[in-house]
Amino acid sequence: MSHPSFDRDECIEQAYFFRVFRDRMAENMPAQEVLMRLHEELLSTTRLPMAVQFLATELKHSGLLASGFEKLPHYFTPFQAFMIRQSEEEKKKFPTSTALLFLEREAKFKADGFTTAGLFVYHFETIARNKLGYDEGLKASSEDPVFDTDWRDYIDLVRRQVGTFDFSDLLYLRSSQYVADQRRSKPGYEPPVPALFAEKEGKIAKASRGRDPLFLFAALQRQLGYPEVPRSQATDGVWKQLGLLEVKVRELEARLKMAEGELRGNFDPTQFGKPDLLRDN
Repeated sequence: MSHPSFDRDECIEQAYFFRVFRDRMAENMPAQEVLMRLHEELLSTTRLPMAVQFLATELKHSGLLASGFEKLPHYFTPFQAFMIRQSEEEKKKFPTSTALLFLEREAKFKADGFTTAGLFVYHFETIARNKLGYDEGLKASSEDPVFDTDWRDYIDLVRRQVGTFDFSDLLYLRSSQYVADQRRSKPGYEPPVPALFAEKEGKIAKASRGRDPLFLFAALQRQLGYPEVPRSQATDGVWKQLGLLEVKVRELEARLKMAEGELRGNFDPTQFGKPDLLRDN
């Protein structure tokens, strides 16, 4: 029997399960209570109701939701278990609600006719955005049964090279677009490893080289329908604070220039423009 990751009915029920689980926990319902009731709502022709009952029992005994996921590798993927485990580690500050939203969108993407390229990029962006650890995270991603040997080898390469090479380069170099570009100057060029990304992904990655990888992810979502990675409030709060700090630094730099100009006797207020509140709309 194939893994549930390939079964559309299972993926549809998983998406529903993760959404309702998240919604009810947001209403301050205990996780164990939600699990004990929720299995009755799920389609009985799938294997998910039995999996949810096991999760409820395991949560009662161990106090950890991830323990149940890890003990059902024939049903939940290693990356699903990894996401839940990360949300239960206090030092990560990665909320369970965000992990469940990730799993909901992943299951919906699989149910709607996913691509392996889209799934991998979704995993990679989730790890990057939430600082979940490339080594452990990409290893868990590579163990998803949807990835074949070529993909597992590539994900392992990314795991070893990320931080040394830009992700845009790592994507472009394994795309059909890169092969086409090489054949313009070398008509007989044959890549030493198979292209894993299509021409469209390659074009977007090529145009994104040297830029913030967030622009690449956003373009893939707009152009190719890649799923959007959930952002935790904790992560958003950090970026908001960084933005405020950048504004303060710019203000301090401007004041320093003004002070230097006054000391030199060549202060020109027009070079600093108008204050934001006085700018023309």
